[in-house]
Amino acid sequence: MTQRVRRRRASNPPSVITVKEVAVRAGVSTATVSRVLSGVGGVADDLQRRVYDAAKALNYRPNRAARNLRAGSNHIIGVLIPDIENPFFTSVVCGIEEILQAGGFSLLLANFNESPEREQIHLASLRAEGIAGLIFAASREPAGDYRRLAEAGTPMVAVSRVPEGLSIDTVTVDNAGGARIAVSHLLSLGHRRIALINGPLSLNTARERQAGYEQAFHDAGLPVPSDLIRFGDFRQAGGYHAMQTLLAEGERPTAVFTASNLMTLGALEAIHERGLEIPSDIAVIGFDDMSWATSLRPPLTTVAQPATEVGRTAARLLLDRFQNARRPRRQAILQTQLIVRSSCGARSASIAR
Repeated sequence: MTQRVRRRRASNPPSVITVKEVAVRAGVSTATVSRVLSGVGGVADDLQRRVYDAAKALNYRPNRAARNLRAGSNHIIGVLIPDIENPFFTSVVCGIEEILQAGGFSLLLANFNESPEREQIHLASLRAEGIAGLIFAASREPAGDYRRLAEAGTPMVAVSRVPEGLSIDTVTVDNAGGARIAVSHLLSLGHRRIALINGPLSLNTARERQAGYEQAFHDAGLPVPSDLIRFGDFRQAGGYHAMQTLLAEGERPTAVFTASNLMTLGALEAIHERGLEIPSDIAVIGFDDMSWATSLRPPLTTVAQPATEVGRTAARLLLDRFQNARRPRRQAILQTQLIVRSSCGARSASIAR
């Protein structure tokens, strides 16, 4: 089936106009409206005009969910992500698309750009499209529409970010384990003033990565340097501003662990702006390995997470849910790997958990 990928712009949530409302405005029966709008025929011309005029005036849109249900041909999967510019989510979408296309499904993509308001708008639009299922990564303040979709029986899979209170399939990575091994590596190199630039703790990914950061210190029998923890928004600007504060306040850290790829870029920008050398002045490890990591000077040490496989796994879980709606909830946790390069001051290596 032909792939269908769309990026939706923010707009007001569409109001749902029913066939009955069109019938009342046109002064005809609901059966007549259904016959006209479905193209069945057998309706007088003047009645057809009244129906079309009423539908246009009310901005009526057919209920695709009901139409697809009747036809048994709903093959559209909604995919809702927080930041299409983040290479992690781009790779996740590629993995989703690979599996869905092979299964005969089309992908309908929406990006809410880390805005809970846009997230709610897109959810309303996806529901109006009559999607067969949804794969999503929620915002910091996930809309209640997720719960309503789940309660309505729409198959759903959450990736990376898992909102509380939803009994649905999930696909994440071992965030805590990945962070722990990265910070433990810095500790083994002699660093003690290791900063953390993290995302908002309202997201499970940030909470888990901070837990791993703290666990590394506990394992080494060392106190956690809580004065070196900063919070951003998982975006480049947030990493930049967090690194600026770390470099401006008192004794600067000798190393920094950044909890996302884009925040790593922001932190590097702030470090270079100060004229500091990596790793002699400050060592750096980022979470999420990107294609540009080896192009940096020095090449960046990272915690690699299998983003494409996250997408593939989510799509497989969704397709399996279509086949077995009553099976128990599944929580897939994929492993991370520390890729050691020059930015932490050690020789290149690959360290798996």
